[in-house]
Amino acid sequence: MRKLLPLLSTNPHGGGRSALTCRYRCGDACFHEVPNTSDNEYVGDVIAGALSRRSALRAAAVVTVASAAGGALALGNAPEAVARPQQPGTGHGHGHGSGKADGARGLRFTPVAPNTADKVTVPAGYSQNVVIRWGEPILRGAPAFDSEKQTAKAQAGQFGYNNDFLSLLPLRGEHDRQVLVANHEYTDEVLMFRGYDAADPTREQVEIAWAAHGLSVVVVQEEHRTGKLAPVARHHLNRRLHTTSEFRVTGPAAGSALLRTSVDPTGRKVLGTLNNCAGGTTPWGTTLHGEENFNQYFANGSSATDKRYGVGTGATERKWERFDKRFDLKQEPNEVHRFGWVVELDPYDPDSTPRKRTALGRFKHEAAQPRLTDDGRPVVYMGDDERFDYFYKFVSGKRMKKGNSRAAREHNLTLLDEGTLYVAKLTGDSPAAEIDGTGKHPADGEFDGSGVWIPLATGDVSHVPGMTAEEVYVFTRLAGDKVGATKMDRPEDVEPSPRTGRVYVALTNNTDRGKPGKAGADEANPRNLNKHGQILELAENWDDPASDGFAWRLFLVAGDPNDPATYFAGYPKEKVSPISCPDNVAFDPHGNLWISTDGAQLGSHDGLFGVATQGERRGELKQFLTVPKGAETCGPIIQDRRVLVAVQHPGEIDGASVEKPASVWPDGPGKIVRPSVVAVWRTDGRDIGV
Repeated sequence: MRKLLPLLSTNPHGGGRSALTCRYRCGDACFHEVPNTSDNEYVGDVIAGALSRRSALRAAAVVTVASAAGGALALGNAPEAVARPQQPGTGHGHGHGSGKADGARGLRFTPVAPNTADKVTVPAGYSQNVVIRWGEPILRGAPAFDSEKQTAKAQAGQFGYNNDFLSLLPLRGEHDRQVLVANHEYTDEVLMFRGYDAADPTREQVEIAWAAHGLSVVVVQEEHRTGKLAPVARHHLNRRLHTTSEFRVTGPAAGSALLRTSVDPTGRKVLGTLNNCAGGTTPWGTTLHGEENFNQYFANGSSATDKRYGVGTGATERKWERFDKRFDLKQEPNEVHRFGWVVELDPYDPDSTPRKRTALGRFKHEAAQPRLTDDGRPVVYMGDDERFDYFYKFVSGKRMKKGNSRAAREHNLTLLDEGTLYVAKLTGDSPAAEIDGTGKHPADGEFDGSGVWIPLATGDVSHVPGMTAEEVYVFTRLAGDKVGATKMDRPEDVEPSPRTGRVYVALTNNTDRGKPGKAGADEANPRNLNKHGQILELAENWDDPASDGFAWRLFLVAGDPNDPATYFAGYPKEKVSPISCPDNVAFDPHGNLWISTDGAQLGSHDGLFGVATQGERRGELKQFLTVPKGAETCGPIIQDRRVLVAVQHPGEIDGASVEKPASVWPDGPGKIVRPSVVAVWRTDGRDIGV
C-alpha cells in the first residue's frame, strides 16, 4: 500500500512565505507587475534598437548547431534510477533491524517528517548548536547585544541581521579553527525595534539597519569532541562590511558614465552592498556575494531601465531616502546602477577593499558559484531571481595561478574582470502540443532538450546589436531580452557538481506563468501557475565548460509526491520526502545535492533536503531538518562531519512584532527573536549520513 509522509494544510495566504517577509525582503516583488514585459525584444527610452535580421538569423543558426551538439553531451548517458519493489525498512529511510538508516551514501539518516515545530528539528542521532546570533560582538570594542539599547556603532561591530549565504574556509596554523563568511540579506525593522513606526523611522533606527546589512567575517572554533562551533571574538580576521563601507568597482564598466554620481564622479567607488543573498566560494580562496533585491532601497525611479529592474516610482518601505540622498533617484539617478553586482571578498586580508565585478553583469544576483575549465579558467554560473528572468554564465579569459604566494593571489584577484558574459536559451525536444501546462510528461518521458549560451559582451566589445558593452553590463536584463533568452521560473542558486561537472539550477516557483498576457509553459518550465518549483540539470562538455552548447533536463519537479506532475529523477515517489520551493543548493563530499527551501507551500516549515544525483538511488530525496516558525533555510554547508545552515527571518509572520513575537527561537520566551547560524552533527562522532 502506498504510504507517504504526512502533509500539513497550507496557510490561509495560499503560500509558505508571509506578507511580512515579502514586504521587507524583496519589496513585495511578487505583488508588483513582472518587470520582464518584453517579448524578448526590448525597446526602451534609454536603450533603443532591435536585433537586425542578419543578427537574428545568425543567432538562430547558433541555436540549431547547439541543438545538434547538445544531443551528444554526457547528460543523455546519465544513469537512471529504476523503480524497484519496496524492500522492508527502506521506505523513507527507516532503519533495518540493525538500527541503521538506509539510503545513498551521505543520506543514511531517518528523514525528518514535515512539521510546524518552533525549533530546528534534526534527525534522530544528531545534535545541534547555535553558532552565532544576530548582534553577537565580533569586533574589538563591540558591546554585548542589548536589543533595548542598540546603536548603529554597536551594530557595526556585531554580527549582522538575516544571515543567508555561508562559506567556511580553512585557517592555516590555527588548530580547529575556520573562517566563517556570512551574507546579511535584509533587515526587518518591525522585528528589530520595539514600537517601530514604519511611516516615521528615526535616524538611529535607519543607521542601525544600514549597519546590520552587508557581510560578516568571523573566525570560529570547533569543539573537537563534538561538532559545535563558536565564534572567536576580536580575532584579527573578523570583519564587518555594511551599507557605508567602501567597495571598489572593477571590470569593463568601471568608470562608466552610467556609474558616476555627484559623490563619486569617478564611477569606481561605492559605499555599501545591499540585499546580499546567496554566493559562492572560489578555488583561489575568496568569496562571492550576490546583490539581489537592491531595487527596493531606492525611491522615485522613473526611467525605462528602472522599471525593468523593478524600482518603484514613490517612497520606499524603509524611508532611507530621507537620510541619504543617494537613495533618492531624483537626486542621484545613477546610484541604483551601482548595486546589483557580484561582490568578491578576500576573507584572509582584513585590510582589503571588496570589489564589485562588473564583467559578471548587473541583475538580481541570487548566487555566483565558479568552477575551473581543464585549462584553469573560472566559469561562474548565476541566476537572476525574478519571475520570467534568465540565467547566465561568465567565462574568464585568464587562468588561475596555483599557490598562495602574493603574486598568485594578486593575479587571481583579477580573474573575474576579463572574459565573456553569456545568457542561456533552452529548447525542448518534444512537440509544443505535448507541453500542456499541467506538468504531464511528454511522450519521451522526460522534460529535456538542448541549449545555447548566447554571448552578450567580452571586455569592451558588445555582442548585442544596439547596445554598447557598458550598457550590456549595467543593463544586463535588457541585453537578455534582446537576444531572446529563455524566461525561467525564478532561477536562484546555481551550483556545478564538483564530481560530474553537471550544473544544477534551483527554479523556486512562478505562479504568474500561464496567466493572461504572461508566458505560458515550456519544456523547461512545464507547469502553469507553478507554486512548487523545479531543479534543472544541464551538462556541458566536461573538458570545456566554456563551450557554447549544452544539454539539459529537469532533474526534480517539486511538490507533493502524490501529485502526478512531480518527478524525482525517476526514483519511486513513495520513497521520497515532499519538497516545495527549492532555493539554495550545495554538494556534500559524496556528490549528493542538498537543497534548502524558501516559502514551501505544502504546509510544513521550510527545511534542508539531500538528494542523490548518481547511481541506482538517483532521485532519492530525504529531509534532513526543518527550521522554526516563519523562518527560511539558507546557506547550507555540508562537510564530512557537520552541516551548517543560516536560519533566516525566524518569527517573520504577519502581525508579529517585538511586542508580539510569533516565535521564541532561539533563546526562549521573553527574548527577542534572532536570525542565527546553526551547526548539526552526529552524536556518535561519525560522518554525516554514512
